[in-house]
Amino acid sequence: MRLVALLRTIVLAPLRLAYGLWALTAFLALGLAVTVLLVALPRLAQRRAAARGAARLLLRIVGMPLTLRFAERLPQGQCVVVCNHASYLDGIVLTAALPPRFGFVIKREMAAVPLAGPLLKRLGSEFVARFDPRRGAADTRRVLRNAIQGNSLVFFPEGTFTRTPGLLKFHTGAFATAVRAGCPLVPAVLRGTRRALPPSGALPLPGPIEMQILPPLQLDAAAADQGAAQLRDGARAAILAQLGEPDLTCSDDTDRPPDTARARSARASRP
Repeated sequence: MRLVALLRTIVLAPLRLAYGLWALTAFLALGLAVTVLLVALPRLAQRRAAARGAARLLLRIVGMPLTLRFAERLPQGQCVVVCNHASYLDGIVLTAALPPRFGFVIKREMAAVPLAGPLLKRLGSEFVARFDPRRGAADTRRVLRNAIQGNSLVFFPEGTFTRTPGLLKFHTGAFATAVRAGCPLVPAVLRGTRRALPPSGALPLPGPIEMQILPPLQLDAAAADQGAAQLRDGARAAILAQLGEPDLTCSDDTDRPPDTARARSARASRP
């Protein structure tokens, strides 16, 4: 068995390298083309539509077919979408899957990344500081103003991802935004991106990617003062139940795993 595994590795290694180079070339070529379009197109809606088309094309030509499940659950009007985070590929997948009316809320470090930062700005992304309380507060107020004006937003409430599969603690910004804007909160689950582009920095791999839209969450009017926490716990519990990956906070935040996904979510997301 070990010999078979070794021979398989030897045979597949050149193929994986060739695929990785092809995927990188496709990404760079489309990235340059999109850069030109985003600079030239005057309207935000046009730029987002171009980015969506390019993201769909990229996933298709690199052999990562995207399936969107229960798209009908996505409200036609304003909403806030929250999704698990597992790979640098996640933003591209959500750009391909969601209508172009959505803007992304992203950690501020991405604004300084060459090529990616300027492109994200042209797409109307909002950058939020994670480690600077003063700047973070100003960023949060700006995101709230954006939402109150009726714009739909996408958050990765974990704020980052790790090499270890599983769901991290959720930050409350996305949920406070939904409460203040008075719009539905829509959880979503991504599957396949961790394998397709591992956080470890390994070469990308072809394979299917799936995004599942979960039922929108409605704020309980009787608990309006606890609205953000209620939405956070409900969204995290719903994503955790569908994700098929472990709760990474149980061993750190609890003596024993809670009995339900909602209880795990509530404990994991405590400040």
